[in-house]
Amino acid sequence: MVKEISLSEVQGLVGTETGLSDWILIDQKMIDAFAEATGDHQFIHVDPIRAAAGSPFGGTIAHGFLTLSLLSTMNYNCLPKVREQTMGINYGFDKIRFMSPVRSGTRIRGHFVLSDARFRGAGMLMTTYDVSIEIENEKKPALTARWITIIQFDPKDRPEDA
Repeated sequence: MVKEISLSEVQGLVGTETGLSDWILIDQKMIDAFAEATGDHQFIHVDPIRAAAGSPFGGTIAHGFLTLSLLSTMNYNCLPKVREQTMGINYGFDKIRFMSPVRSGTRIRGHFVLSDARFRGAGMLMTTYDVSIEIENEKKPALTARWITIIQFDPKDRPEDA
């Protein structure tokens, strides 16, 4: 069960691992659906026979952007919910690195470390997470990133000491 915290508690979590998501299976069906949605049908993603014979991966791999897109699911799965939040917004990334391919049939999960949290304007808290996506039974992560999000809340809920 995901923990619920108050807005006044967020800044106290800076520097800590705030979430470790459940494992997500990356299977060929998911990869093919992503290829359809994005129009990226490169053989290393959608042709298991050709990918096994003609790539260094031994089979198909997930699109890097598929792996990246799963951060939202991982976020909802494990990060504390802020009681006063009315909406969450992606602000962007300072850095994304695709470190290792995610082979079809493997599982991944996200690690989230809150590296910064600062109030911006009357009703916004900008949060920055250092995230990594681990591949089950592998030492090197699939990706690392610095993800910036905005928690929107009613300005009357802003902590007095913020």
